[in-house]
Amino acid sequence: MKLSLPFVKKPPLVAIVRLSGAIGMAGRASLNDTSLAPVLEKAFRKGKPAAVAIEVNSPGGSPVQSSLIGARIRRLADELDIPVYAFVEDVAASGGYWLAAAADEIWADDSSVLGSIGVISSGFGAHVLLARQGVERRVHTAGQSKSMLDPFAPEKKEDVARLKVLLDDIHANFIDHVKSRRAGKLDESADLFNGEVWLARRAQQLGLIDGVAHLKPKMQERFGDKVRFRRYGLRKAIWSRFGTAIVQDTVAGLEERAAFARFGL
Repeated sequence: MKLSLPFVKKPPLVAIVRLSGAIGMAGRASLNDTSLAPVLEKAFRKGKPAAVAIEVNSPGGSPVQSSLIGARIRRLADELDIPVYAFVEDVAASGGYWLAAAADEIWADDSSVLGSIGVISSGFGAHVLLARQGVERRVHTAGQSKSMLDPFAPEKKEDVARLKVLLDDIHANFIDHVKSRRAGKLDESADLFNGEVWLARRAQQLGLIDGVAHLKPKMQERFGDKVRFRRYGLRKAIWSRFGTAIVQDTVAGLEERAAFARFGL
């Protein structure tokens, strides 16, 4: 039985939220704002934490979900006046770095991969295969751009130009987020927004992170050796192990694996 004595001050509490995986993929275990909302609410509000630490290990994914999750972290941090520290594991790239940048400070392992501040759109073209098989593609639209970048039709220059505008606008949003969150820390002479990635020491020199450190010792340094930790994270429902959920999670897992593989992981 645990005895709780009144008027005895407890050591500071640090809530830990793990953000691991691709962002916004189809699988139930992927990171998205809807599933993370209750997790983040508990982490910031339960037990009056002195700080919230987020463990980031993500190759990126949906720019919208990255923005929504990051914005939620900032709203809770500002509303409750709680500092947020990000600790990067294998990778915080693209949307993963967006999440890390939502923290007040970013720390990483020596071998962590960071950056990829850019936007990518990928697909395939199957019109030659269809033609070889004697399959005729029939598409009827109201609106000349409705079938933009149809993978079963030859690529059109005007479609690529429209897509480039969208990608550039999303890229601008990403750059604004990083500049705002890392204001006064970034190396203004370096080209930080070309999609390149760096290891932690170089990322620190560029101002993308605050230094090399691990969660427990850094939090003990800030809040004392007796600091307490409480973990929060996504839980997989039992029914998600059956039926079509298995197929969805398998496909999402393959997509996530491919995303991590882009960074040699």
